Amino acid sequence: MIKVKNAPSIHGLSFRHFRGESDYPGIAAVLNASEAADQIERNATAEAIANAYQHLANCDPYKDMIIAEVEGEMIGYVRGGWQDKNTGRGYEHSGFLVPQWRRKGIGGAMLAWMENRLFEIASTHPKEEAKFFQVAVAQSQEGTAILLERAGYRAVRYFYEMVRRTLVDIPASPLPDGLELRPALPEHYPAIWKSIDDTSREEWGYQRPAEGDYEEWQTTPRFQPHLWQIAWDTATDQVAGHVLTFIDEEENEQFNRKRGYTEGIGVDPRWRRRGLARAMISRSLHAQKNAGMTESALVADSDSASGATRLYESCGFQIVKRTAVYRKPFIII
Repeated sequence: MIKVKNAPSIHGLSFRHFRGESDYPGIAAVLNASEAADQIERNATAEAIANAYQHLANCDPYKDMIIAEVEGEMIGYVRGGWQDKNTGRGYEHSGFLVPQWRRKGIGGAMLAWMENRLFEIASTHPKEEAKFFQVAVAQSQEGTAILLERAGYRAVRYFYEMVRRTLVDIPASPLPDGLELRPALPEHYPAIWKSIDDTSREEWGYQRPAEGDYEEWQTTPRFQPHLWQIAWDTATDQVAGHVLTFIDEEENEQFNRKRGYTEGIGVDPRWRRRGLARAMISRSLHAQKNAGMTESALVADSDSASGATRLYESCGFQIVKRTAVYRKPFIII
């Protein structure tokens, strides 16, 4: 049991650390119930949680996580870690609470514990680095936004979920001269991985790949190279751009739809503003249609310097949801 300061006086309420594999079913149940209450689509399973927890970066769930229980039943949890970004070192955390136990002070107590734990971690890091707490909040999570704002957080960036509701009217977009599309073969993976990192460096919140990320990338369910669109510069034999298309079959079954994802869009700076992104998106949509999908989705940075939102709208995508990134700077003295 963990003593959590300012925890509400609720009969049977207790807090504890993560116990390992036996907690995965409870974590999945809490996550799904919490997200459903916030009108967020989620299809977490114990197996998916196990896979995710085996690949956590800069987070030890046995130390950097607490679980809330009432009479021994898991009702919520919060977990945190840190990542180096191009704007400083972000100490990220996320908490979930089943709806019937909200607005009773439990979420606030878990938030305070999490900040204290991340502050302890940050105190062992170089003091000169810019530091901030960070949380992603969907527009439907009004209670979370209020809780964070009262704790001193402010929204600093917005991201849009965009959906193309049909795949029957995909516009034709020619590939620029000097480029060709090639199937993504295993011998190409290192070059594609390098292109992903190179084209992401200018993005807001970019974080450098950690050791083991390349190997993990190839084990995730979203790694579906047969759907990818990879453009090669024929003169240099280098990757000029990519769209890492994928389909989540389990999600489609749960929500009774046929959706693909036009994600992982990146273009080498030397090939930007020539129509390459549009051409790859068009071919990605066709690949999804050929796989039996009837719609497509992606996430866009609302303040992208490349005007990504406008590009995606011109390709038939529409904004359906917004997620805000909240931050709270802090200093280690």
